[in-house]
Amino acid sequence: MKVIALEEGFWYDKLATDGSPLKHLPVQPEAAADWRRRLVDFTELRLPEMDAHGIDLQVLSLTAPGVQMQPDPRLAVADARLTNDFLATVVEQHPGRFQGLATVALQDPGEAATELRRAVLDLGLCGVLVNDHTLGHFLDEPQYAPFWETLQELGVALYLHPNPVSSDEWQVLRGYPGLDHATWGWNQRVGGHALRLIFGGIFDRYPGARIILGHMGEFLPAQLYRIDTHYRHLDPERQQPLEKLPSEYFGRNIAITTSGVFSHPALLDAIQTIGIDNVMFSIDYPFEPTRDAAEFLRTAPLSRADKERVAHGNAERILGLKP
Repeated sequence: MKVIALEEGFWYDKLATDGSPLKHLPVQPEAAADWRRRLVDFTELRLPEMDAHGIDLQVLSLTAPGVQMQPDPRLAVADARLTNDFLATVVEQHPGRFQGLATVALQDPGEAATELRRAVLDLGLCGVLVNDHTLGHFLDEPQYAPFWETLQELGVALYLHPNPVSSDEWQVLRGYPGLDHATWGWNQRVGGHALRLIFGGIFDRYPGARIILGHMGEFLPAQLYRIDTHYRHLDPERQQPLEKLPSEYFGRNIAITTSGVFSHPALLDAIQTIGIDNVMFSIDYPFEPTRDAAEFLRTAPLSRADKERVAHGNAERILGLKP
């Protein structure tokens, strides 16, 4: 069975931006050192691990926060372009093993749109990844209209990924850095960003736009019933009316991946809630073990046809990858 994994990180040391996430993570030094070694590698560690566990293709993306916390827009724009050139070279050097999601500098939305167009049309990258907020700004804000217009025009997907640098301080998490991390806080922040896009009418204005949420949809699928119920009660004077119920944007506009959540009950819940055609396999390399992810997929309680959709078919359709 062909397997595509599409939230798989890398880093490029020649960037002016110090955008590696490792200094932001409250993890053991040994783990950080191992991740650092794997992020900059493609052949000595990454490909052998893929081969050992039956991963045919990794869709690579610059690890978070990437260029998004760079305060100088000019440096951010230059680093995004440099990243995409480097990524395209890696993809070209290993045909059939890697594809890539572009990096854009949303510090300058017009330049981000221009770079997205170049990365897709000239370099052949298959989408774009954004790490949650950019210096505290979110994608429902009006200045990002050129970016959404270009995304819709190109017909490529935006992967909305956590940013290890928090956009603000949640008092309830003060004193517990391990909670404002992959353990809990990142899911809630990115899930909240996705809800801003829905409730802000982004998908009504750009019905052809598509985003991808990792980590089993940042657990939003499990909450969609309650979100719909209470959306119906909202005062239209205080919340702009939407063309659909919030849950109905999943499928047409929102798909999810399994990255870092290798739980069969969570998988089945997501499939039952948003449909088998909207769930894709991912690992979250190097932050999660490829072995665990591959075993999770191999033993998933799905029919052969459904497992094929999750393993590769949905990714090929949504990202426009060759079967």
